[in-house]
Formats: sequence, structure tokens, C-alpha cells
Amino acid sequence: MRVVSEAELVAAFGRLPDRPRVVAGGNHAAPMWALGLLDAAVERYRLYMLNAPRGIPDREGVDYETSFVGAGMRGHPRLSYLPSRLSLVPALLRDRLAPDVVLLHTTVPRGGTLSLGVEVNILPAAIEAARARGALVVAQANRQMPVTYGDAMLPLDAVDLVVEVDEPLPMPAATERDPVSAAIGARVAALVPEQATLQLGIGGVPDATLLALTDRRGLRIWSEMFSDGVLALEKAGALDPDAPITASFCFGSDELYDWVDGNPRVRMLRTEQTNDPGRIARNPRLVSVNSALEVDLFAQANASRIGTRVYSGFGGQTDFIVGALHSEGGQAIVALRSWHPKADVSTVVPLLSGPVTSFQHSAIVTEQGCAALWGRDAVAQAQQLVDHAAHPDARDGLREAGRRMGLPLR
Repeated sequence: MRVVSEAELVAAFGRLPDRPRVVAGGNHAAPMWALGLLDAAVERYRLYMLNAPRGIPDREGVDYETSFVGAGMRGHPRLSYLPSRLSLVPALLRDRLAPDVVLLHTTVPRGGTLSLGVEVNILPAAIEAARARGALVVAQANRQMPVTYGDAMLPLDAVDLVVEVDEPLPMPAATERDPVSAAIGARVAALVPEQATLQLGIGGVPDATLLALTDRRGLRIWSEMFSDGVLALEKAGALDPDAPITASFCFGSDELYDWVDGNPRVRMLRTEQTNDPGRIARNPRLVSVNSALEVDLFAQANASRIGTRVYSGFGGQTDFIVGALHSEGGQAIVALRSWHPKADVSTVVPLLSGPVTSFQHSAIVTEQGCAALWGRDAVAQAQQLVDHAAHPDARDGLREAGRRMGLPLR
């Protein structure tokens, strides 16, 4: 590892092969400063990021690649979407998408190590793929990045070049409590038993669900990511104090980042570990809560595409749904609004308008109620969806459509 100046890093980028593949940390810890230097030094390149944020370089000569589309790449004409379960992205990097340079956002060196901080995810696999072919690994080392443990810890020789920065991490925008999300969250929380293991994402429904769980005890976290809702559970005494909080990345407030900094209970693991369905299934009573754009009367969920246009991709949803269903006492829940506020349409539809992301869920939850699916035949599942999940304005049309499709709904 060598600490370099901005000019030295730009010179190193200038020695990359023509049209290199750049793998960079995504989500909410993208190394934007280092990425900007690379963009100024390299005329043409391919940029692979998961959930890329707004503000990434966007010009002719920069082609995007991803397996989970974020706001910075969504709808872009130069985007190549590579469908993959998140647990298998490391295999993609090893076998099909070998990087020429990996850009990390880390802590500053301490005691012979660096920490990947709030974003581990696919980055250890990317580093290994780079090392296997002699590619360049660069760390944007930030004095404000919290130290986390587990697979976040890197030996100094895992990185070639380090450039130091001192800048705050992104934080979610403040939002008002949404009564619809609160209603959905309360219904989801009612399904969560004591001593459950939780997987939730970020957003109004996950936040509302966690807020409604502060009276539980012995809860555990095994999740792709977590945010301030987990800290609220910790403050309320709802979490098992002897169990590690296991995830692959986190995103939240300064208070959350202060809490995770140097916290031995927070264990950040690489994606192959957190999203391995077999490892997920070893957690008893694992309750997986995911969202969708729409669900249909055959209890299928589309969380990845609007029509034929990719919106996000299926990410880790399928990993956790399979793992939760194989967990002893586990549940795979899809939670969504019954009515899409922008499109002004029902989110419960006769048949999906886009490809299937997931199926065989335990329950579909909306603000209208809970459609209990597990163990019911196809007709009973459809009836549950119409009676308990669909918006009242959509129910008659769904019944008629169901009958035309061979589902004799009442």
C-alpha cells in the first residue's frame, strides 16, 4: 500500500488499459472523489456499481454495468443490466466481469489495516478478482468513515494506492411519517414473533415495521443492510445483546454511524455470506420483509421491472425469500401499498405486467390487510389477495379477471 497525492493517482489511472472495467463501491458509500479523478484521466471506461447514486460521471465514453440499478443509472441509454442474485455477483466478477481497477471508500489506515466501513457487499470479491489478474486496487481513505469489523477489515497489502480525504458520509433525507407506511409496518410487525431474526431494507415500510417492534425482546438482525430502525431497537432493549448484528452495508444518520464505529457487535460480512440462502436458513424464525412494484393473483411479485424496462433488478430479494422459507419458523413477507400513488393504479393485478422476481411467499401485506398465502391452494391464495390485500376499488375487477383466468373467486 502506498499513500499518494491526487496527481500521482491521476497518473496511475492514465496507465490503465483502453476502456478498462472499473468496479466501484455503490449504495451510499460510493468513492465519488476518486471516481471523479478517474473520470478526468480516462477517456473511455466501463463502470460497474451496485445501486449507483446520483452524481456519478455521465458522459460519452462512460458505459454503465450493474446487477442492481440505482438512481444514478436508472433509465440510462448506456446501461447494461446483468441479471443476478446478489449472492452470485461475486461469481460474476470472478468469471465474467473481471475488473481492471477497483475503487474503494475506506477508513484511513489504522494499526496495519483498513476498514471498508459502511459498505462491504461485493467489494472483497472485487478485490480478489483484481488481485488474481494483477489489476489496480485504490482506496479513497476517509477520516470520517466509521470502523466496522468482520469482512470489512482489509490488510494494507490488499490495496495498491491510497488517497486520503476528509468528508462527511451521505445521510438519508428527513421525511415525515407516512400513515400508509405506518399501517403496513404495523401489520408486518404483528407477524413477527419474539426472538425472531429480521431482514429488512430501508424506506418508510421497513422503518415503520421496526418502530412497531420496540416492545419485542430477543430480536436478531441478519440482513443485507440496516439503518436507524435497528438502532431504535437497540435503544429500546429489543435486540438480543449476545447476538451480532450481521449485515453487508448500512446507511443512516450521524448517530447511526457513531454507533457502528468500532462497535464489536456489528459484523459486516461479504455478500456471499449475508445473502447465502443456506446461511440465511440457519437463523431460526427468520422474517424476511421485501417490497414489490406489483403482485398478481398467482401470488407472484415483480420487484424489478416496469413493463419491460428494468427499474432496479431483483438484488437480494430472492436470496432472502428462499432462505426465510427454509428457516425453522421463518416467513417471507412482501409488503407494499395496495394502490400506486403516482401511477394511480392497483398494485394487486390479475397478472404481472413484468417478469416475475419472486414467488411462494408466506404473506402479502398492504395497508388493507394481510393475505396469508402459505399452505393454501392457488384459488385460496387469490381469494386472500383480493379480500385482504387489494384496494377496495380494485376488488371487483380482480374477481372478474380471476374468473376469466380459471380462478373461481367469490
